[in-house]
Amino acid sequence: MEQPLPMRTNPPLRTMPPLATALALATGAVTALTAELPDPAAAAALALPAPALNPEPEPAASSASTSWDRLVETEIGQAFAQGKFSFNARLRWEHADQEGLKASDAVTIRPRFGFATAPAYGFQGMLEAENITSLGAPYNPAGLDPDQTDRTVIADPETTEINQAWIAYSRWDSVARYGRQRLLLDNERFVGDVGWRQNQQTFDGVVVRSEVLPETSLLYGYLTRINRVFGDAHPQGNWNSDSHLVHASRQLCPAARLTGYGYFLNFDDAVTQSTTTAGASLTGSLKPATDLSLDYRAEFAWQTGGRNHPVDYDALYTNLELTASYDRWLLGGGYELLGSHREVGFTTPLATLHRFNGWADAFLATPADGLQDLWVQAGVNLPLNIPFRVIYHKFWSHIDGRDYGQELDLLLSRKFGRHFTTLAKYAWYEGGSGRPDLQRFWLQAEFNY
Repeated sequence: MEQPLPMRTNPPLRTMPPLATALALATGAVTALTAELPDPAAAAALALPAPALNPEPEPAASSASTSWDRLVETEIGQAFAQGKFSFNARLRWEHADQEGLKASDAVTIRPRFGFATAPAYGFQGMLEAENITSLGAPYNPAGLDPDQTDRTVIADPETTEINQAWIAYSRWDSVARYGRQRLLLDNERFVGDVGWRQNQQTFDGVVVRSEVLPETSLLYGYLTRINRVFGDAHPQGNWNSDSHLVHASRQLCPAARLTGYGYFLNFDDAVTQSTTTAGASLTGSLKPATDLSLDYRAEFAWQTGGRNHPVDYDALYTNLELTASYDRWLLGGGYELLGSHREVGFTTPLATLHRFNGWADAFLATPADGLQDLWVQAGVNLPLNIPFRVIYHKFWSHIDGRDYGQELDLLLSRKFGRHFTTLAKYAWYEGGSGRPDLQRFWLQAEFNY
């Protein structure tokens, strides 16, 4: 148990005169204060400043500054904090061997980095850059290496570029995007990003999309420059453009979508590619049975020379497709016509051309007398979830029906998890009417996040 402290007893005070008593008390008080604050500097530090006789009021915080701080800390800050980084890396070996030229072997790697903000007050932005590096195998990068021009072209030149840089504003179920951007319309037959090549095709300009009408999608685009797959160092790597895109699509019913378009292309750097095209397509999917689906496409278009095209011509385009999918099997086919008039073939200069008329890329430019392509395909999902696909093409000219040869395409691919994909791909084109034979083979691994 805690003991109480002993009480201190003071000696009895002697009787003093009143004046002496007051002086003694004052002296004791001063001595006590001095003992509590032995350091004069410390005493000065503890002293409170004397109030000013006429104090000036402290300036109020600027309302504009406060609003800006609040804006940065909330909307704009959150737009960056909630933004998304993207990363894609693709390693590819491509072997290409065209009759009359040496074979090319391109081993290239393409990392691509991007960041897109989250929306803030309707605005959103994106920046993306990429680099393509050759790992040393000899190939002809579309004529950019003067020592390899006797080899087969593989259009994956080394380059470092800004792939996308745009700002967008969204309101009223519509979005306007300005800057360098990817653009894919329909099946990419007329406008696409050529995603198969290492360097994507992108477009500088403004594109407005709207879904303000029910079941309807509207688009208008004005393009000022085309950034093509050949890279900035190539003479045809970029086209200055004064082009307009008009596109409208409406879902008529669950099994049918109707699309109409007009593409008014004008290029100062490639006047023979300046075209005016108007067309329409009907696409959809039918489900006659539980495990059976039928996908179809019927498309027609008409093309004339653009504003600065040297030839006044009129060419027809037709595309008919039907594909059946049942369980793990796929079977389909189609017919495509790129017509000709006055020795000018129907052309699609902004397309993802690798997707059409065979993977060997024997018809990246439509022949002067046009092209007919009749094709069939079959596919199956093999064990271990490995899709296998085979496509056969037979080609003729539009004018006079000359034999333009045949092609066989094969594809195997495999996904590993959400981010990793590998593929093996082969294309063999046997030329006709004097066109050279061509073979291409690819092995590729890609990581996407």
